[in-house]
Amino acid sequence: MITVIGSLNMDLVIQMADFPQQGETVLGQQFQTSPGGKGANQAIAAARLGSNVTMIGCVGDDRFGHTLRTVLEQEHIDTTSLLTAPESTGIANILVHHKDNRIIVVPGANYKLEPTHLDAVKDVITQSQMVILQLEIPMETTAHAIKLCKEANVPVLLNPAPAANFDMRWMDDITYLTPNEIECAQLFGNDFDQTLEKYPNKLIITLGRDGARYFDGEYPIHVPGYMTKAVDTTGAGDTFNGALAYALVEGQSLDEAVYFANIAASLAVEQLSAQGGMPTLSKVYARMAGFDE
Repeated sequence: MITVIGSLNMDLVIQMADFPQQGETVLGQQFQTSPGGKGANQAIAAARLGSNVTMIGCVGDDRFGHTLRTVLEQEHIDTTSLLTAPESTGIANILVHHKDNRIIVVPGANYKLEPTHLDAVKDVITQSQMVILQLEIPMETTAHAIKLCKEANVPVLLNPAPAANFDMRWMDDITYLTPNEIECAQLFGNDFDQTLEKYPNKLIITLGRDGARYFDGEYPIHVPGYMTKAVDTTGAGDTFNGALAYALVEGQSLDEAVYFANIAASLAVEQLSAQGGMPTLSKVYARMAGFDE
């Protein structure tokens, strides 16, 4: 079983021809709502591949919260540990102009997920084969989750986004850290080779279409990505993390798991929205075999 502890948001996406200047009103071209939040995204990515997934997080008692809970349940994700708070469900307001975007996140109920709630569902966490974390919930809650996992010897995959919420003291107690290049530079500086050697088989830097890098204890490893025509890269990193967790829990080696995750992410970017293109296991294996369904 994989347990995801993290955020659930409703994405409010506005397509526009021009960004408004201060004090200016412009007409948008298109509006849509899309379920999101890095925690929910990664949970769905793992579940769609076949993992038994439990989601621990917090939503509001409102329409968005009810929708996000229903979406998880439709993906066969266990939501019995999902808390409902009086605050509004978290949202991300995404303004899209051609290939540029500006995002405003209001955490809302996500920041009501407290350490005491994790204690209440401790058995779920400690019986997990792996716990996935991101950084869109309170830092003290993330720290407590890592502590519970350490005590129970449960592997932790932490995706440090946003990187500003990462505490370097966690490095000794997590199993895998998966920053992208920007996040890695924010955390460790720009000397990636030296940093990778410092954290063998733990630090995995995602490179988008170029794949991912890590150090295996003897040699630097570059696992290439799959070249595809991206339609929407939103959620590609979340797909990578969910797929990586799935593959590792299934007993794949780190090299095999990173390759598997790269393939899953390549499929995800071929569809619109963060969750819309997250692939099933059969689609990943079809691409790995050299043909697509």
